[in-house]
Amino acid sequence: VQLQASGGGLVQPGGSLRLSCAASGFTFDDYAIGWFRQAPGKEREFVAAITWSGSSSSYADSVKGRFTISRAYAKNTIYLQMNSLKPEDMAVYYCASKYSSSGYVPLALYEYDSWGQGTLVTVSS
Repeated sequence: VQLQASGGGLVQPGGSLRLSCAASGFTFDDYAIGWFRQAPGKEREFVAAITWSGSSSSYADSVKGRFTISRAYAKNTIYLQMNSLKPEDMAVYYCASKYSSSGYVPLALYEYDSWGQGTLVTVSS
């Protein structure tokens, strides 16, 4: 099971980025996928997650209305569209997977089985 996060970069406040999480070595279909982030000196925190079917998703309050998580089954890829970015969104973003065929959306770090390597998002003018 391997996850590869990409799409990070430098963006001005108010700008947008789309992160991708590509899976290899397993079938994405049976896994819930989450995005987490970790800013310097802070603990890793939940950002968003989506069920295996894509029918349910959940967001941290701090990103609700600005970020959207989606999945492209044909590409075995999860996306995190981030709009209206703020300086406080600056962090390393990680995607993670949890084997789950239920409609439950895992929110906690410990619930996830595999993690990608992270991609850095810098929000600065």
